[in-house]
This record gives sequence, structure tokens and C-alpha cells, in this order.
Amino acid sequence: MSPSASSSAASATSIENTREYGVLEQLRAFKNDKSAAEAFAADTLKIARQLEPALKAFEYLPSQSHASGHGPLNGIPVAIKDVIATSDAPTTNGSPIYAGHVPDTDAWVVDRLRNLGATIFGKTVSTEFAWRQPGPTVNPWNPKHTPGGSSSGSAASVAAGIVPLALGTQTLGSVVRPAAFNGVVGYKPSFGAIPRSGVHALSPSLDHVGFFARRVDDVAYALSLLAATSDADIHGRPLPPFEVSAEQGLAPSKPPRIAVARMALWSRAEADQKKIFDDAVAKLKSAGAIVEDVVFGDLDKSAWDTCLTVLSSEASVIYAGYIERHPDKISEHLKSLVKTGKSHSAYDYLTAKHRQSVYRQAVEAQISDFDVILTLPAFGEAPEGLAYTGDAEYCAPWTLLGVPAVSMPAGFGKRGLPLGIQLAGKYRQDLHTLSVAKWIEDTLAFRPGLAPLATQ
Repeated sequence: MSPSASSSAASATSIENTREYGVLEQLRAFKNDKSAAEAFAADTLKIARQLEPALKAFEYLPSQSHASGHGPLNGIPVAIKDVIATSDAPTTNGSPIYAGHVPDTDAWVVDRLRNLGATIFGKTVSTEFAWRQPGPTVNPWNPKHTPGGSSSGSAASVAAGIVPLALGTQTLGSVVRPAAFNGVVGYKPSFGAIPRSGVHALSPSLDHVGFFARRVDDVAYALSLLAATSDADIHGRPLPPFEVSAEQGLAPSKPPRIAVARMALWSRAEADQKKIFDDAVAKLKSAGAIVEDVVFGDLDKSAWDTCLTVLSSEASVIYAGYIERHPDKISEHLKSLVKTGKSHSAYDYLTAKHRQSVYRQAVEAQISDFDVILTLPAFGEAPEGLAYTGDAEYCAPWTLLGVPAVSMPAGFGKRGLPLGIQLAGKYRQDLHTLSVAKWIEDTLAFRPGLAPLATQ
């Protein structure tokens, strides 16, 4: 075999093996090898097209895919949720109102990814305007089940091994919950950490840009490159800058102090989810973590209602005009949300906003001696059927507070679907939260692998 043929064969083999790789693993595999990165970009598109008839994760796929220019994300294909503007691809916001719409400019985060050398790879299915009307995406672990929402396609595309990194958004639980349902890592950074200009708003007081990936290292690396502020996003607040080595990854923390929050919702969780959670707590404790149960009384009682008051009030201002202009193109889910928002008085909204601030300060004081909060990301396995994307009540408190939150896979349920755990950190202490997540990931040592649909 000639040297060139031998090199081509090795590249093909490495590309096939990298489908389970995370971002940093792929960067190491393709380091200084432009041809391998180009081959991987083309192979990624081929795999996406093969799986798409069954998975239905993409609203748009490019006709061809090439590795982009030089940069810390060179050669990494990144899928973009379809509420995030792309100037070279349709951005439909999950709505027929925007069918075929191509924005004039990229969202801030997309422009930044291009400048970092990432390959912008397709637009992933979102629920309508990131609310509750689901799209066609299925769960790659079992297509009879939902992948969760609203970042349905982003979570599923990572779980199926199509891309190692995807962008999502979270207003209640739209990153953390689908990550748990699909057996991948989902990260929602502190509120304001990533500019949202060019991201279609649902509730500006609650909207976050987040990530899906296979490893904690990968979301930490992405955040280190994307955290910033923009004059176009008035809610931005810069994180303390940090770097993550592409070669070494994120350094794990020492054994942490963990506040365990089962919450009043615990009784509604599925038995397998409770067992996975309790087993994880026991394993972390035996590895040296200090673990204590904590009760968040007021937050636990009213976080959900407070979130919905803020969300529906703000959404009603944004979407009332859409309903007036396009009543036949708006779902009943969104119409109901706007109706609810209009029913709230200014006093209701301002009271909810006040609670948001009070709860953030109170919880930060309560967990001052802890590193993170450990809780559930969802009530159990992904629900059967595609009409309902799951309950976000376990995610809402941490979205309301604007603190960093990460979902990590931790096991499987009785139906063979993934189950996860959720960590919440302290506001703007994203690096420390991720360092603890890395320690927990290493300690649990659980990797679910590619979802079955990926190998069909």
C-alpha cells in the first residue's frame, strides 16, 4: 500500500472512531491535519443525511460542509438551534411565519463561532419560538419518545454522534432537560454570560444561550471562548475570564461540598430516577465529597409560578402582535401563553421580578459554605410520544436565579432511556461549577455512548 493510500485509510478509520469523541478529543485527533478535518466535515454531513429521515433533528442542512479557517475551534462542526440567526441559512424560529427566512446578519454567538474557526453546521429543530409546540425530532435512544424541548434537534444531534457541539437556548429548562433525556452534557451558563443579540427572544429576563456536548471539558472550553458582552444585549454581565487547555482539558476540583436538593417535587419523580440520583450521591460521598441535604423553602414553593409570571408577561408583549397578524400560523400553546401574560397586572409582574432578585440573594447566602447544588434535571425518562416535551419544574428555580446549571448523564431507566443529574452553581462562578462537574463526571465515570439510532 502506498504512503498516500495508507494515510487515507488511517484518516477514514480515525473519522469513524471520532463519532463518540468530544470537542477536545476531536481537536487533538485533527491537530495540524487539515485533510483529516476536511474529511471529517464531509463525513459529518454524510452521517447527518443518513440519519435525518429517522431522527428529524435538522430544519436545514447545508449542501456541502467544509472545515473553516484557523482558530481554536478549527474543524469542529457546530449545530445551531433554529431560533439563532444565521446569515447563510434559513432561520425559521420553529414557525411557519418565518419559513425560508434568511437573516441579514448572524447572531453574535454565530459570528463569534465563525471567527473561532468553527464550521456552522445546519440549523436544528426548535419548538415554536422556543415554547411548547413541538417539532418532528425524535429521541435517538427510542424514536417513540420525545427528545425534550425546546432545543430538541440540538440535543438529539449530539446524542446521535452527528456533531460534538450544538447551541441551544433555555428559558425554563430547554437545555438541561433535553440533555438529560438524550444522555449528553447540557450547560446553561450564568444569566448574561453570552450575548443574545440575534437570538429570537421569548422572555428577556430568563433567556440563556447554552450548549450540548459529550463531555464537561467541551462545554467549559466553549464557554471560555464565547463568554462576553455586547452593547446589543443590555442584560450582559462579563464572567471572570478563564482559559481551558485544549490539550489538558479542565482541571477537576478537589472533593466538593454538595448541597443536595430533592425539593418538594421529589415524590413525583420516577423510581429509576430516584435510584440513579441516590446512587450518585452515595458514590460521590464515598469518593470524599461532603454531602448535606438542603431545603429551599420559599424558592421551592414559588419558583415555578414566579418563572411563569415573568415569562408569560414578557412573551405577551413580544408575541401579541404575531397573533394579531398571523392567527392561523400560531399554535394554541403560544396563544395560551400570551393570554396568560395579558391577564397579569403590572403589579404581578414587578412582584415576580422582585422575588427573582430576593431569591437569588437568599439562595446564595444559604449555600455560601457549599460548592454546588445537586438535584434532578427532570422527573425521569423522556415521556413517550412527541406531543409533550417534558416537565421543566426541576430546571426552573436555577433559570429564575440565573445561576449556572449543568446536566450530566448518570444511568438508564427501565425503558433503556438515559437519566441524568443536575448541578447548579453560584451566580457568575461558572468556572468553579464546571470544575466540580468535571470531578463528578470523573467520579461517576459513566459514558452512555452513542444512541442506538446513530448506528442504524
